[in-house]
Amino acid sequence: MSRREPLNREKILDAALTLAAEEGLEGLSMRRLAKSLGVEAMSLYNHVSNKADILDGLAERVFSTIERPDPSLPWPEQIRVVAGNMYHALARHPVVPLALVTDQSNPTSERALAPLDGVVGALYQAGFDDVGVWRALGAVNALVFGSLMLSTGGFTGDSDEHVGRREFGAYVREVDPARLPHFSRLLKSMPEVVADPARDFEKALDLLIRGLVEAAPATPRP
Repeated sequence: MSRREPLNREKILDAALTLAAEEGLEGLSMRRLAKSLGVEAMSLYNHVSNKADILDGLAERVFSTIERPDPSLPWPEQIRVVAGNMYHALARHPVVPLALVTDQSNPTSERALAPLDGVVGALYQAGFDDVGVWRALGAVNALVFGSLMLSTGGFTGDSDEHVGRREFGAYVREVDPARLPHFSRLLKSMPEVVADPARDFEKALDLLIRGLVEAAPATPRP
């Protein structure tokens, strides 16, 4: 009989990530997690405090994989790099952004905050004051998490299946051109929706960065 590996925090987080990916956040419980590991639920508490601690650990893991930009890059490119890396890292593990936006997770460790520190540094480099940095950081976060929400229908289901693709036909059939003439025109100008969430995010990020460049006090103006 093979000897069971001793339980530790990393092994618990591995199992939690697998279970959450299969069952969703609601399916991730201490009891189910313990069962998946072949141990009693009380054994988990020697390594994690509770479900929130587990979710914080998962979020920290994902954020720790996000590469920070080269500080020698122009500040708009630094923001582009971090925001893009955040989007792609979180898209690979949809349960993590869902836990964050529903306030089930709020990691505050250095590993979790390092990518955002890169964004903040770039914004200070651009010349924003403290209030301006807070607002710009909020815009970056809103774009990343909002894009994930729109592309996965609430961070659930197949991340390759864009919500717009499934709902497009219903929109076209139900929109009354007399009551919503502009939206009707927009929909009918798209005979076939081929959604690409990652591309849509990049285009939206372009728009956001243009706005930040325009608003930045340190940006040279003609």
